[in-house]
Amino acid sequence: MQWDTSDHDWLEGRGERIYLIGMIDDASSRAWGRFARQDSTAENMRLLWAWLEKHGRFVDGYTDGAGLFETNRPNQRDEERDGKLAETQIGRALRELGIGWIRALSPQAKGRIERFFETAQDRLVKGMRKQKVRTLEGANVYLEKEYLPLWNERFTVRPASEVDAHRPLGKEHDLGSILSHVEPRVMGEDYTIRYVGRLYQLTREQIRPGLKKQTVRVEQRLDGRVVVPWRGQALEVRECEPARRPAVNAAPEGKQAVGNKRHKGGNPGWMNGFHLNGGPSLEEVVAHAYGEPWEEESERGW
Repeated sequence: MQWDTSDHDWLEGRGERIYLIGMIDDASSRAWGRFARQDSTAENMRLLWAWLEKHGRFVDGYTDGAGLFETNRPNQRDEERDGKLAETQIGRALRELGIGWIRALSPQAKGRIERFFETAQDRLVKGMRKQKVRTLEGANVYLEKEYLPLWNERFTVRPASEVDAHRPLGKEHDLGSILSHVEPRVMGEDYTIRYVGRLYQLTREQIRPGLKKQTVRVEQRLDGRVVVPWRGQALEVRECEPARRPAVNAAPEGKQAVGNKRHKGGNPGWMNGFHLNGGPSLEEVVAHAYGEPWEEESERGW
């Protein structure tokens, strides 16, 4: 399957700028695509999901070396431990689906998808102009209902082999789980995890034995939910506010609280809460301790 995105003024200024993400079977030129507001991992996964449901798992994806498909980052510690190569979220999803990936070394190498886009930039644009399509939603309706059926009827070819290499999805291929943004996290003692700078927690009903301090797989699904798969169950976590620390009373202006040390200009904090009624006066205590008459702290240089 050749797979790419075309950046073009598809609505000719009648609406927002949109991108056409497309896939085409290298053997037959059968195609599928969808318009999106951005060429992102999530939007490419939505296209992949649609193809998988229609036709099953293809053998290899053939793409350029864009950052959605290939990464130059160094291996993470868990990847080095497990002997894995650094991979993108799409790369991980393809691996979990049992689909290979091939990097095209030039635009000419993926000529079928390039010709698909060239034809679309003419015929598809004219068709949407005639129908006065102005929105992303309208563009996708026209693409799915009008243009792609026409393409697959008129521009596909008979493959060299009658054998369809697509493989069916199995029970182990949970597309909602695989086509997610996946990262490992450690479950806290209070059943919370940190994810993308936010704190998430399991509800009381979702708590399961053995979860505390375990490294878990955290999935941000395409519908926005954050899910933790655990022993065959998808536990949904909810964002929560971290507990606030009690506020510390500030010292009065011009004074500094210094534990139990005496300091200039005020009552030392260590005396707070002591009640001396019924006992000797403070002056008497100091005089007894130092063997001298009471003097103000400021005069003694404390």
